[in-house]
Amino acid sequence: MRPPVDVVVVGSGPNGLAAAVIAAAAGLSVRVLESQSAPGGGCRTEMLNLGVPLLHDVCSAVHPMAVASPFFEQFDLAARGVDLPKPAIAFAQPLVDGRAAVAYQDLNRTVDELAEDGAREGRTYRQVMEPLVENWSTVRDIGLSDLRSVPRSALRPAGMAGAAALASRAVELGSPLWDWLTRAPRAGALLTGVSAHANVVIPALAGGATALLLGTLAHSHGWPIPVGGSQSITGALLADLADRGVEVVTDCQITEAAQLPRARAYLFDTSPWVLTQVFGTQLSKSYRSALGRFTPGNGVAKVDFALSGPVPWTDPRLAEAGTLHIGGSREEMKRAERDTAAGLHSSTPMTLASQPTVVDATRFGPSGTRPLWTYAHVPNSSTVDMTEAVTTHIERFAPGFRDVVIGSRCIPAAAMAGHNPNYVGGDIAVGTVSLYRMLARPVPRWNPYRTPLDNVYLCSASTPPGPGVHGMCGMHAAARVLDEQFGIRQLPEIGPAAVARLPRS
Repeated sequence: MRPPVDVVVVGSGPNGLAAAVIAAAAGLSVRVLESQSAPGGGCRTEMLNLGVPLLHDVCSAVHPMAVASPFFEQFDLAARGVDLPKPAIAFAQPLVDGRAAVAYQDLNRTVDELAEDGAREGRTYRQVMEPLVENWSTVRDIGLSDLRSVPRSALRPAGMAGAAALASRAVELGSPLWDWLTRAPRAGALLTGVSAHANVVIPALAGGATALLLGTLAHSHGWPIPVGGSQSITGALLADLADRGVEVVTDCQITEAAQLPRARAYLFDTSPWVLTQVFGTQLSKSYRSALGRFTPGNGVAKVDFALSGPVPWTDPRLAEAGTLHIGGSREEMKRAERDTAAGLHSSTPMTLASQPTVVDATRFGPSGTRPLWTYAHVPNSSTVDMTEAVTTHIERFAPGFRDVVIGSRCIPAAAMAGHNPNYVGGDIAVGTVSLYRMLARPVPRWNPYRTPLDNVYLCSASTPPGPGVHGMCGMHAAARVLDEQFGIRQLPEIGPAAVARLPRS
């Protein structure tokens, strides 16, 4: 007897929803099961009243990978009503001397302003970034690939040059060669701040590769902030699934295999540790052992602020920055990240911040009140309230910051899994990030998405290409499910035109 559903997706983060969209577009019946009361995983927005009601993003807030992702490129967020404005300043690095290092979407403007602090500053940044920006499609395609195949763009002569530049610069930024940046401390701080998105020790190859991918996207696509918050991206995915008749069931936590509805294939947008809980000894001993060696990485503590007005940055240009990497100099960031990896709480924790009202007027509250989104890097499973540490840290670069704070809320790392079970101990990357673990994610297999169970697949950020709101883990896993379980060799069209052709009841 044929199961009542072709595909069941467990977990409704961007990767799970992307996999569901592809499977449904291929003509399969799909059901999505979500343990939380609202779908979206880390791509959600909620109203918080921290002295004033304001929309705050639950996890992800800024989306360079979404605007560049091949999945979302085909899905076409803009045509589905998702407005993704891009701050002129993609990211910035406040510095203690009062003048920040600033990365505009315009690479030449970035270089020119860095050169105002010394010609070497501008030359250094151009030397690192220009070959990558010129070959952004190759950098993007490699960075968001399954890391098992060579993208077509990398086979062209220009693409080969871009791939070579990516590899060489990743080594420069991710190894002891990193010290060459001492000759250009401002440009070096700017690049190091971007590498901190990997939440690993500095320097590290994974951090260097992260900096190059995100830096390239900053100058090719920008770092957009969705109008209305990250929920707008999730909303577009859910609307597509609704049009295709896909049921999304919330408050449905799966803890054992017997709870799963019968289906021909299962896709888990969960941590791999959920697989071991759900299937237990049904999984081979060697696979369970390999998953046991894939461990959570460092944690983050999220601190949401409600402000009465703009952050009083010493450098006025920062009022226009969508994203800020608050860590100070290269050496300060290196010490802070090493403390975190050693299980210590830095007094100047590496902190990421977003100012959504730079491009989204809908995020303002009464009388110019506004949200400020921040993450601080902390040891995994930390229970420390980081509000005061983050406030004091921001004050170094914005004296008087605490005077504009109306209210705040901290979610310690140990509590981050409360709104997304994938974030074990506050690890929003869903598993350690390293060069090895970018390839062997979560285990060293040629098909990292397929488990030893014939029809069970993993499609979360624990698979290549890793963390970020890009949907590509879901896309790569779905492609294998279509091929291996249903004999469908070609990915379906997933753009709005395909939805418009659906028959209406």
